[in-house]
Amino acid sequence: MTAVQLPPVAPEVTATLVEDLSPRLRKRLDAAVTKLGARPTYRDGDTVTIAVDDETELRLHAPGGVVATAHAISCGCLLAPACVHRAAAACAAPTADPAPGPADRPDRTVPESATATDPPPLAAPDSAASPEVASPAQRAAADALWSAGAAVLEAGVDGAGAVTQAALLRAAHTARLRQLPRAAGAALSVVTLLRAARAGDPSYRTADLVTALAELLGTAHRVGTASGAELAAVRGRARRPYSPDGSLRLYGLFTEPVVTDSGHGGARTWVAGSDGRLCTVGDVAPGGVGRALGVADRAVRLGDSALTHRELGRAGLAVSGATVSPDGRLGAGKGVKAVSARGAAWTEPPLAALWETPPSEQAARALRSVSRYADQEGGGGDLLFLDVELLGAVRESGGTCLLARCEGGTAVRLAVADDDPALAHRDNLTLLATAPGTRLRIIGRLVPAPHPRLTLLACSHPTGRGTVDLGFDRLRRADLPDPAAPAHLAPPQPESSGAHSPLYLLERRVEQTVPAGRAALGMLGDVTAETRRIRRAGLPTAAGLLAALCASAAQRERDLFGRLLPADTDGFATYWLSAARYTAAVAESLCAAAWNPTRDGQPEHVGRRV
Repeated sequence: MTAVQLPPVAPEVTATLVEDLSPRLRKRLDAAVTKLGARPTYRDGDTVTIAVDDETELRLHAPGGVVATAHAISCGCLLAPACVHRAAAACAAPTADPAPGPADRPDRTVPESATATDPPPLAAPDSAASPEVASPAQRAAADALWSAGAAVLEAGVDGAGAVTQAALLRAAHTARLRQLPRAAGAALSVVTLLRAARAGDPSYRTADLVTALAELLGTAHRVGTASGAELAAVRGRARRPYSPDGSLRLYGLFTEPVVTDSGHGGARTWVAGSDGRLCTVGDVAPGGVGRALGVADRAVRLGDSALTHRELGRAGLAVSGATVSPDGRLGAGKGVKAVSARGAAWTEPPLAALWETPPSEQAARALRSVSRYADQEGGGGDLLFLDVELLGAVRESGGTCLLARCEGGTAVRLAVADDDPALAHRDNLTLLATAPGTRLRIIGRLVPAPHPRLTLLACSHPTGRGTVDLGFDRLRRADLPDPAAPAHLAPPQPESSGAHSPLYLLERRVEQTVPAGRAALGMLGDVTAETRRIRRAGLPTAAGLLAALCASAAQRERDLFGRLLPADTDGFATYWLSAARYTAAVAESLCAAAWNPTRDGQPEHVGRRV
C-alpha cells in the first residue's frame, strides 16, 4: 500500500465532529490537524487509514468515495470516540460536494429545489400576485451564513482555524437544506480556500478568497431583500436540470483537463452545434490530476459513442434524444443515442463562424459571463476565439506569459491555464514563446484584468496540421514552423489607462483584511493621504469607501468601566463587502475598455469618473 489522499468528507460530518468536541479539545484541534497531515496514510478498498502513532490507527470509511456519516470515521485511541483525532481527520480531508438529490440527476426537468415527495411546482403567479420572497427558514439560514462569513473577516486567515471553518460548514449544510445552494456553495469555496491558505498551497491566491467571501456575504445579504426572479437567481441551483433538445449535429472543438481544489479531476470536451451553440461532455470525479490524464483517453459517456474525449475534440457526433442543461452540459440518460460523425476543421463551417466575431464583442460577452458576482447563465460564454500573431514572452510579477497580437492590433497576454507540472500547459506556452511571428488560431478563457488577458486552452497546430489541446498534447521543437530560437522577450507594451489607477489603494485594503483580519486593518492609522489621492483621480466613491472601511476596522467602543466591547463585525463586513463589490465593478469596466482599441491600437481612455 502507498500513501494516498484522504477521501472527501461531507460538510455536515465535519461540522458535527467539531461541534461535539469539548472546549479544551477545540483549542487543540488546529495542532491536531497539522500533526495528522504529516502522518502516513494507506488505502485498503473503501477505507483510508492514518497512522496516528506507532500503536494507534484512524480509519475513514468512504463507500462511493465520500465519508458520508460521522460513524464512518473511527479511531483506536483510548479517548475515542470523544477524541480530537476524528474531528482533525475530517478537517484535514477535502470537503465533499453535497450528495445529489432527485433534482440533481441528469435528464430530470423538475427544479433542483424539489424532492421526491414534493408536490408539483406551482404555476407562475399572475401580474396581480405578490412576488415570491424568501421564507423565514431561508432568511435564518442566510443570517447564519452572513455571521460565519463575517467571523472569517474578523479573524483573518491566520485566525480562521478548524472551529471557524466548521461553523461555515454547518451554515452551508443548513443553507442547502433550506434550498439555498448558491450561498452554500460559496461557503464551501471559502472553506476550501482557507484550508489552502493555511496549508501554504502554492496555488492559493488571496484574490480568490476575496471573491469567494464577497460572493458568500453578498448572496447571504440578498436572500433577505430579493423577490421574484431575482430571488430565484440568488437561491441558485444545486444541479442544473436537463431539458429535451431533440436531435443535434455536434462538431468537436477541443478537450481541456479539469482539476479542482476539492481533489476532483477529469476532462471536459467542448463541441459546437450547427448553429454555433457551445455544449460540453464532461467526466469529473474524485481523483485529481492523475484521473484527468487518464479520463482524456476514455470513451465519452454519451449514447453508444466509442469516441474518447480527445477524439471527440476533433471529430463529430450525431445525437438523438439529446438533453442539455442551461449551462450547456449534455445529458447521458438512457434515451440518448449518439453515433460518431465527421468533424469540421476550425476553418470550416460551422466552427469558422466562432472566429468571425470581433475580439471586443467577444470580450464584452465573456466579461458578462465571468463577472465575479453576476447571476450565471449559459455555458461557454467566457471563451474567446481569436486569430493571433505570437510576439514572445513577457515577464510579470507572477512569472512569464506569452504576448500575442490579435485583430485591430490589440496586444493580448496568454497565460497558463493550470501550472500543474503533470499537465502540458506550461511547457507548451514556454515553447510557443520561442516562435515569434507564428500565426495561430486560438481558444482561450477570459481573465478579467486592466489589460487583455486569456488563459490559453487550445490552438491550431503551428505547422497547420490540425489542432492542439494545450493541457494534454505536448508540442515539440520539431512542431514549430522554423528552428526554435532562444526565448524571445517581447518589447515592453504600453499600459492600459487602468494600470496606474489609484483604485489599487482601496483594493489593497480589501485584500489585506483577508489574511490578517479586521484588527490588523484597524492599526493602519490615518488614510487621509490615500483618500485624497483617490479623489484627485475622480473616484470619490472609492475614497469614501476606503475611509469608512478603515474607520470601521479601528472602531472599538468601551463600557462604563473602560473595558472593550465586542467589535461590530456585521458593520465591518458590510463596509468590506461594499468596497469589494465596488472595486470588482470598476475593474470589469477597465477590462472592457482595454479590449476596445482606438485606431492607433491603444485602449480607449476610461473616463476619470468611473
